[in-house]
Amino acid sequence: MEEVNELIRRYGLEEDLEHVIIPVDDRKGHTRRIFLLKRRFMRIMYPEGQYVDYPMADAIEATVRYPELLLSEALYQMHKESDSLKEEAGVGETVTTERNREDTVYKTGTMTEGNEE
Repeated sequence: MEEVNELIRRYGLEEDLEHVIIPVDDRKGHTRRIFLLKRRFMRIMYPEGQYVDYPMADAIEATVRYPELLLSEALYQMHKESDSLKEEAGVGETVTTERNREDTVYKTGTMTEGNEE
């Protein structure tokens, strides 16, 4: 939860015992507040019956960056951008993401009979 506390400080978010509160301005200039339950993971259920557990820090970051989108769409957009940063860096290079987390990019491939990629 240290990463969540860092995001709260960085973005000047509010919190109470059970929620991280993200204030955002809507199109009309009114301030509204988005409440995310304080949990280690945020589970997103998809219509196909599948679900994905995202770290709470990812849910906060996605909501701050894309408050107008549904959380599932905001998470997809954020991960899409992260993946494109990794692709731009190239194979085996270290990439520092927005949350100052270093990720090493590796090429993935498939193995076929007698041929390794």
